[in-house]
Amino acid sequence: MIRSLLAFLALTMPAAALAAPACPMPSTLDVPTIEGASQRQPARTVPITNYTLALIWTPEHCRTAVPGAESFACHGVGEDRFTLHGLWPDGDHGTWPQWCAPAAALPAATLRAHYCATPSAQLMQHEWAKHGTCMSGYTPDRFFALSNRLFEHVASPDMTSLARRDDLTVGQFVAAFALANPAIGADAVQPRTNASGWLQEVWICLDTRFKPRRCAVSVREDAPLHILAPRL
Repeated sequence: MIRSLLAFLALTMPAAALAAPACPMPSTLDVPTIEGASQRQPARTVPITNYTLALIWTPEHCRTAVPGAESFACHGVGEDRFTLHGLWPDGDHGTWPQWCAPAAALPAATLRAHYCATPSAQLMQHEWAKHGTCMSGYTPDRFFALSNRLFEHVASPDMTSLARRDDLTVGQFVAAFALANPAIGADAVQPRTNASGWLQEVWICLDTRFKPRRCAVSVREDAPLHILAPRL
């Protein structure tokens, strides 16, 4: 089904690069709270066999306040586009490494350098502590430089046009996203929705060379998918 849609979508779905635009930088950034393993989220070390690049669809994310580590500046920075959630090391059989080493609070220079892609000091702290510390040889700056570079090479389909469609399916959205990113391919794209079918995130499956790979879990192509349109 996906292949049969590509020719039609090629005429209707222009793409835009996801490179983080210049954004209004706050005069001061919050000092992030140090996070670490807990009884609910224990430290876990397993071999890294692949990665996930996770993108947040911020119109949906900002529809209601999201507390905790995943809260971020919705107004004036990331409210009308995809933003970078993070780069996650994965393992086999549905498991992944996490909280692999203690992580100090990220310095202000690191937060400012990557704020436009991920407009939240606390979310960056969380991503480094939970995921980045599991990547051997990486510093926070190297980790965020890599995740931002991967993010900036992803293009967005025309989300405004897709949001207008009442009959949009997961398969059609995946086809549009893959069309905007021929190097990624449909089998490496996983839209993530809430219980009501509204798009929350897009996950891109990567191998250990950070190249797109077939996701371990396939999507249900005929499932309905709803997109909250950007305000602009």
